[in-house]
Amino acid sequence: MNFDFSQIEDIESFVSIPEGPYYCRVAEVRSGVSRDGSVRWNLRLEVSRGEYAGRTAGWDSLTWSERGIRRVKRVLGVLGFDVHGSLEVEPADLVDREAHVLFEPEEREDQLTGRRSVRLRVPYAGFTAIDASRSSGSGEAAGEGRSG
Repeated sequence: MNFDFSQIEDIESFVSIPEGPYYCRVAEVRSGVSRDGSVRWNLRLEVSRGEYAGRTAGWDSLTWSERGIRRVKRVLGVLGFDVHGSLEVEPADLVDREAHVLFEPEEREDQLTGRRSVRLRVPYAGFTAIDASRSSGSGEAAGEGRSG
């Protein structure tokens, strides 16, 4: 067998859906620690409606640090938690909560191996409450999973 591999990119793809906005549910939360020692919750986001329902759309994280706490507040609010005062919340409390989530491609290169990979990431303001996404006109009709 003779094959020219010069046109094949050395890039791993972890993308299971096209980029864009989707209705998603938090399917899993893994608790960990960030580089600065802060608690970090890694959220596995699964498409909850439409053609790609049931597929993992991507992962996002909430970092409970001084720098990350504003985003934590924003995301928890979008997921339906009352963030106007003190809140007791555990990772499991986020499971099955839904939001309208925007996914954008991100390419990374491993500094040690030089291997490149592409995956979908959620931008800082990528979470929107489902009711807000419908009323703003950016959401899709009920039952569909992606908006454009």
